[in-house]
Amino acid sequence: MLVVVLAALFAPLITHWDPIEQDLLNTLQAPSAAHWFGTDDYGRDIFARVIYGARITLFEVSLSVGISMAIGIPLGIISVLAGRKIDALIMWLMDIIFAFPGIVLAILIVSVLGEGLTNILIAISLFSIPVYARLSRNLTLGLKNMEYIEAAHMLGVRYPRIITHYILRNAIGPLIVQSTLTAGAVVLSAASLSFLGLGVQPPMPEWGTMMSDGRNFLGLNIYVSLFPGLAILITVLGFYVLGDGLRDVMDKRL
Repeated sequence: MLVVVLAALFAPLITHWDPIEQDLLNTLQAPSAAHWFGTDDYGRDIFARVIYGARITLFEVSLSVGISMAIGIPLGIISVLAGRKIDALIMWLMDIIFAFPGIVLAILIVSVLGEGLTNILIAISLFSIPVYARLSRNLTLGLKNMEYIEAAHMLGVRYPRIITHYILRNAIGPLIVQSTLTAGAVVLSAASLSFLGLGVQPPMPEWGTMMSDGRNFLGLNIYVSLFPGLAILITVLGFYVLGDGLRDVMDKRL
């Protein structure tokens, strides 16, 4: 995971090739000293496109996870503290979203709103919100009857302070672990949408788009799709390993 982050941050220092510039005299070149991962059907350096593609992927992950956490966590906490009717309404809305497979819901939203990075972020964020709403609700249910929260109520501490200083502080560990697991799903979903032509559009170096561009060359030039596919695999596994490690550190019961 660290390798992917460093590659995204220092992409201009790692490769001198422009990920968008075409060289039609050097199309579909095999991996070599000049082009480590070869070139695609427009002569663009695949290594450069994979490295710069990490920037787009991490941007998608950061915004999608951030938006879904910013909406889902407050919804989950409010559903517990606001009473049964509000709780039932919020969970009913979350169940409706959960009723759709995530990628199907994302395809539906992007089909309505149109293709592009912004609409991908909206679609992926939407189907991730119920995950955080349910988790934060369950955590709040377990915390709201703790003695220190009851003591805060007796002392007249207002709900906003109770939420930020008592509930979130004790629930942040599992929420952070969940964010790493969600991040892996975001990478796969974004790549899938781009592969289908609904996400980031060419010539931007997005891994799913690169795999889609290379699907016509799998017989003789498999590297066109192979390297962006490996980048997706490594990134997803990296997020899951990170989440597993964080869970072991934060959960005292393991």
